[in-house]
Amino acid sequence: MSSSLYRRLTVGLAALTGLLGAGLVGIGAANAVTVPILVADVDSGKVIYAQAPTDPWYPASITKLMTTYVALDLVRQGKVSLDSMITISAAAAAEPPSKMGFKPGTQLTLDNALKIIMVKSANDVAYAIGESLGGSVENFAALMNETAQRIGMHDSRWYNPNGLPDPRQWTSARDMAVLARALIRDFPDSHDLFSISAIQFGRAVMANHNGLLGRYPGTDGMKTGFICSGGFNVVATATRNGRRIVTIVMGQPSPRERDVKTADLFDYAFGQSAGWSSPTLDALPASAIPAPPDMRPFVCGGKKPPAIEDGPGALSAPGSAAQLIGGSAANSPALALAAFSNPALRARSLPPRAPLQPIAVWVGRNPAEGQQILEAQEAEQKAAAANTRAAKLEAAKAKRAAALEAAKQARAARLERAEAAKAAAKTAPKVAAKPAHGVPRNASAYTSDVTPGMPEAKPGKGLTKPAPKAAAHKPAPAKAETKPETKSDKAAAKAPARKSAAKKAAADE
Repeated sequence: MSSSLYRRLTVGLAALTGLLGAGLVGIGAANAVTVPILVADVDSGKVIYAQAPTDPWYPASITKLMTTYVALDLVRQGKVSLDSMITISAAAAAEPPSKMGFKPGTQLTLDNALKIIMVKSANDVAYAIGESLGGSVENFAALMNETAQRIGMHDSRWYNPNGLPDPRQWTSARDMAVLARALIRDFPDSHDLFSISAIQFGRAVMANHNGLLGRYPGTDGMKTGFICSGGFNVVATATRNGRRIVTIVMGQPSPRERDVKTADLFDYAFGQSAGWSSPTLDALPASAIPAPPDMRPFVCGGKKPPAIEDGPGALSAPGSAAQLIGGSAANSPALALAAFSNPALRARSLPPRAPLQPIAVWVGRNPAEGQQILEAQEAEQKAAAANTRAAKLEAAKAKRAAALEAAKQARAARLERAEAAKAAAKTAPKVAAKPAHGVPRNASAYTSDVTPGMPEAKPGKGLTKPAPKAAAHKPAPAKAETKPETKSDKAAAKAPARKSAAKKAAADE
């Protein structure tokens, strides 16, 4: 056995081991589902490998392949041209990311709009394509459904042109393979549209979200997509030795696992030949599942939303599939297991990406007009920024002036109060002096009117002894008749008294 044949057989068995492992999880667990996978030969439409190929699934941004087919079909019919102008409406500008962020009223050619939605996956531009070509998004969705039926897509229902979450909008792996073959077959001159590695708008370079481009040899298209409810999806084509294979992988938990699994499927498919016994896409049986499962609890629920290539932040359909559509098995725990492939495959990665080769895109009718528009927008942005800065400076100046004025008024008010207090003090009448001895603090309200005299000193303190107590009252004897005293008698009576006082004083000393 040659080494190349042995390698192809080994790689093919490894890929099928991972794929069948995921399929067996879905079969063995009650109420589980299997993620859709399909590999087919582009020229013959023969199926090389299929897993749940007709089960309904949320398409996310691979919807833009359908939008592109309708737009190119209108060009082929002569109803529009690639130079027709697409106008960004207010509704288009309000669409969630991923987006270009064009202002309402911005115009660009259909050719540039298609390049942008294939590389950047811009939801605002895809919405504008639907409005401009269909007159309204609803009318364009009707064109999408009509065209899908005409080219053999039986499982798809379209309600918007960009793939943002809508519980009514779904497709299948088989339908996306049919669409990929129709794009290659019906618009061979536009095939390069699906293999652009990057676009350049002004000074910004935006790489294609398709992680297989420039990393897996022979990859030449087509489109990726992600919403929480559908997981990470891809429709990819690759060519080797003149043979082109289309691979559809849906419901993966990360871009890396999606890309690795797709690369392994390509390796397996290029080592196989689709014989006469292989079924065609049209011969695949219809699915028994009535509605798509909701992958959101297992891709985005209970943890930080994964980094996605179709815009910042995970996008989710409002409510669960069970609530909106009536499915009963959408939220079973086994669904999480069905979303993940073999651990050996999850540990692998693809080689680094080849250098980008950006394609220029612009707004307006031509690059010169687009440059003028960009310069005008840049000048407008600078003027707006300058006005904002001037307004902030003026506001700060006014705030400082108001603070200074408030401080000045406060000082004036304090001075005025001080002057008023001084003037009041000058004009106030003098208050009578208070008596030297006020009423004692413990004085009663009912005090005697008699002022107490000086207390008598006790004997021995240099003062005279108190007078002896008067004898008890006795009846006075009858007065004898006396003669009136003469001056000599009075003097004689005073002399002993003076002698007695002198003796007393000497004794006290």
